[in-house]
Amino acid sequence: MLTFVTRRLVATILVLLVASFIVYILTAGSGDPLQELRGSRDPNAQDKIKYLSGVLNLDQPPILRYFSWLGGVGACFIGQCDLGISVARGEQPVIDAISGALGSTLQLVLAATILAIVIGVAIGMTTALRQYSGYDYVVTFLTFVFYSLPIFWVAVLLKEFGAIRFNEFLGDPVIPWWSIVVIGLVMGFIASSVVGGELRTRVISFVSVGAGIGGMLFLLDITQWFARPSIGIIGVALLTIATAAIVLFTSTGFQHRRALIAVAIVVAVTLALWWPMQFLFFYLNAGWTVLLVMVAMAGIGVVVGLLVGGDAKAVVARTAGLVGGLTVIPLVLDQMFLRWDEYVARIPLSNGVIATIGASTPAIRRVDDTWLNMLDSMTHMLLPTIALMIISLAAYTRYARASLLDVMNQDYVRTARAKGLGERTVVMRHAFRNAMIPIATIIALDFGAVIGGAVITERVFAWQAMGSLFNEGLKRTDVNLVMGFFLVTGILAVLFNVFADLLYSALDPRIRVS
Repeated sequence: MLTFVTRRLVATILVLLVASFIVYILTAGSGDPLQELRGSRDPNAQDKIKYLSGVLNLDQPPILRYFSWLGGVGACFIGQCDLGISVARGEQPVIDAISGALGSTLQLVLAATILAIVIGVAIGMTTALRQYSGYDYVVTFLTFVFYSLPIFWVAVLLKEFGAIRFNEFLGDPVIPWWSIVVIGLVMGFIASSVVGGELRTRVISFVSVGAGIGGMLFLLDITQWFARPSIGIIGVALLTIATAAIVLFTSTGFQHRRALIAVAIVVAVTLALWWPMQFLFFYLNAGWTVLLVMVAMAGIGVVVGLLVGGDAKAVVARTAGLVGGLTVIPLVLDQMFLRWDEYVARIPLSNGVIATIGASTPAIRRVDDTWLNMLDSMTHMLLPTIALMIISLAAYTRYARASLLDVMNQDYVRTARAKGLGERTVVMRHAFRNAMIPIATIIALDFGAVIGGAVITERVFAWQAMGSLFNEGLKRTDVNLVMGFFLVTGILAVLFNVFADLLYSALDPRIRVS
């Protein structure tokens, strides 16, 4: 494996060298980075021009300047990175500008990519299993619509309806009765379409899901939950049980008695630890606390699975461990919403709860409260993440549907059915892994496209991240800044392609990276 990774990295480094040379030459020849200074009336303008011309090596041809820049990049291998200075950022070192913006972009892009993969693959699989049904036709139509939408238009619509209108609703959060009925009917129809089966099964799904969603909205309305949202022990219990049910259904099924017992124990342990966790999160007010608790809960789940797993210890331990790790999410959400009143009191009244500009609220960033800062980041990330996710989600849905349909017609799937295995076992254990092989390729290619979309999305939502650096660099012909953006995005694209190759061998044992 080490030989394979080394060989791929060497090949991709050569590609990056050629691509960086082309980008550098094109950017350097597109304008004069000192154009504003040359027309300035500042008495010190000539001195600044002389200084910057020397620092940026503007007296040399672009080819020689490229190799000088490449030498600074090569110094990164010995811990002395020198990507030059940025004219557009007030002579700030490019490495400092990138280090401050990279975290925001990765936070946004990774969240959108992970959500798009999980939701898109889930929807694509359900449409493949319900091929040519009404649900399949509706999803197909919507995915083609979303796939064709320009990202800037989606972002603007989200600002209007996902922020401005929703913030107006939060000012007087009253849900009309007809909205509750319509939402309940729509969700019931979606549930019955996904479940499929006989008419009786569909009717039960329609009534139970529709009544459950409608009743939940009615309860939230009469309790004024949208005015002062909170999670509490009831919300933690509901979210934990729902998470455990989803993992159990996709992993072993509810018929696996030992897995059901292990998951139930993990859920009970999580709810029992809810009150002690309040003190832990209060006194250990740091981001690493979440990772620590997640690892601890996953470890508890693995131990429980090994103790009660019997002959299927590996499968039960994996399922219980995954449930244990995911149960931390409701606990974190509970801590965040405990700060809701303080958050509303600190944000500017003109912005509203759902933010439309920036990556954070300055007044909150000055507060030493991890959970309050996480709540602020979530409200700022919500709309940009949805904008990026919608476009990618449509592609993942179509690819997942086509891939699963192709796999379901293979001989080994028919053999599994002939052996008498249940449909869930056939789909999840035999078809799903092979259907994910083409998706692994799409993930690597889509990551670069999402970063490109993030440049536009960040501009619409006024995020001061990598996209804003790229725009500033192009506007001022700041070659160093543009090349810094290219270097980071190129390296990330390379790493994701290598990750996709390694994922092939994990999904299909017949594939060897050697």
